[in-house]
Amino acid sequence: MQTTFTPQQLEDPGIKRSNEILRSCVHCGFCTATCPTYQVLGDELDSPRGRIYLIKDMLENDRDPDPKTVKHIDRCLSCLACMTTCPSGVHYMHLVDHARDYIEQRYKRPFSDRALRWVLARILPYPMRFRVALLAAKIGRPFAGLMPDARLRAMLEMAPKTIPPVSPNDDPQTFQPAITKKMRVALMTGCAQKALNTDINDATIRLLTRLGCEVVVAEGAGCCGALTHHMGKTDESHATAARNIKAWAREMDGAGLDAIVINTSGCGTTVKDYGHMFRNDVSLGEDAARVSALAMDVSEVLMKLDTPENADQDMVVAYHAACSLQHGQQIKTFPKDLLRKAGFTIVEPSDAHLCCGSAGTYNLMQPEISKQLKERKIRTLEARAPDVIAAGNIGCMIQIGSGTDIPVVHSVELLDWATGGPKPPALDGDTDARSDVPILR
Repeated sequence: MQTTFTPQQLEDPGIKRSNEILRSCVHCGFCTATCPTYQVLGDELDSPRGRIYLIKDMLENDRDPDPKTVKHIDRCLSCLACMTTCPSGVHYMHLVDHARDYIEQRYKRPFSDRALRWVLARILPYPMRFRVALLAAKIGRPFAGLMPDARLRAMLEMAPKTIPPVSPNDDPQTFQPAITKKMRVALMTGCAQKALNTDINDATIRLLTRLGCEVVVAEGAGCCGALTHHMGKTDESHATAARNIKAWAREMDGAGLDAIVINTSGCGTTVKDYGHMFRNDVSLGEDAARVSALAMDVSEVLMKLDTPENADQDMVVAYHAACSLQHGQQIKTFPKDLLRKAGFTIVEPSDAHLCCGSAGTYNLMQPEISKQLKERKIRTLEARAPDVIAAGNIGCMIQIGSGTDIPVVHSVELLDWATGGPKPPALDGDTDARSDVPILR
């Protein structure tokens, strides 16, 4: 694609990077075949190619964003299926992230939009605030139908039936390996996940220590910054990410780390991009690159360890591939390989490349489109008649679980169970139960 940015414009690092991306696009349109919003809406401007044209026009002309451009950029899930499909290697993620930052700086949204985004940015990345909000939403859930705004209804309907108690295992501490130490890893405990489902981190700690990992929950680490990053709130997302970088750099420079383990794939995609996000930061750029180089999805770490091979578990698991894992991190087979090795029978839905509609805060800000994608995903999963659905991302788990009676668990919960851990409470229909991990300080 030909671009006409001026030399002065290209002095801006964001414009320079976007120019590189735009020039790699050859207009082929392969991306439209795998774009979920194009599949649902059928509008060229709701495809990656259409959004690329809108972004190019906006940036080249250095103009303030108009409502039409903002609408179509906002409708993007950032599922990154287009990046998997693109034969030219167009790095759409960096382009749309820059566009969102540009929009946030130069476009004044309607008050209701600004208020919603402000609330989400002030609540979701903070586990205790999120717990309080979930409790309030749980109380208000019976009245969801009375809400005039579909986004407010979606927020109330998102509230789980039960809110787990705080897990002390998410506090900064070190868990020693149960066998001879093979690796020393830092576990990212996250933010929203700690409020929605504490079993995931507990199962991860049990599984990793059982397989020979010393697991560190680093002092000062928390939210990865993805939620605010994808809203274009760059200063907020970078401040959050900086705390993680400093926390993990201390561990790397201290006792050392072999990996930074992330069990929420949406977070993993962002942490692996810290090197790019801080590429122009003199003080943190080097440490950010070191962190990105060590960041691994939990399935990547488990593939490096000696996981036992089990007999048939007599359980059919429908594996849902989170977009941030299969497209964002290009990890497609590891979770399935691990589950098969553990003795589970794995099935996959048709159109497994398509998003479930969760996409961070997308299901709260674009509930109508999200609902269509959720219903499609659940139909294809239920068509495989599984005993359980497994995923590697808390957002997907909440999204899919809200529309099916089939238990939905994290892949590590099944792997933990298969190697000696407790049965995931969801498999018994007991959402009030919570597994425990010995606290080793």
